[in-house]
Amino acid sequence: MTDAPALFEEIDVLLAQNPVLLFMKGTPEMPLCGFSGFVCQVLERLSVPFAGVNILERQDLRQAIKDYTNWPTIPQLYIKGEFIGGADIVRDMYQSGELEEYFRAQGILA
Repeated sequence: MTDAPALFEEIDVLLAQNPVLLFMKGTPEMPLCGFSGFVCQVLERLSVPFAGVNILERQDLRQAIKDYTNWPTIPQLYIKGEFIGGADIVRDMYQSGELEEYFRAQGILA
């Protein structure tokens, strides 16, 4: 059983410390699933600095992040604490140009 309040507090701290945060399988340097790898590639193509949290190392956090957002899948992208979505949403926003515009509006890209 997970300690949801403590884990949610930990997630809040991680989000506060990292303007762009990706909860993923693996690390930005070595993604361990295609969807996580895809989101990393998109962020790298846009030259967006980001931090990754490897949920495979923490089963409690793996479930907690799903509960935190009520979103069933990983990866999960956050920008300035706001949940953006998973790989499918990131793909659609990237292809439409909306993701780059959003990063600019948030002051992450010039």
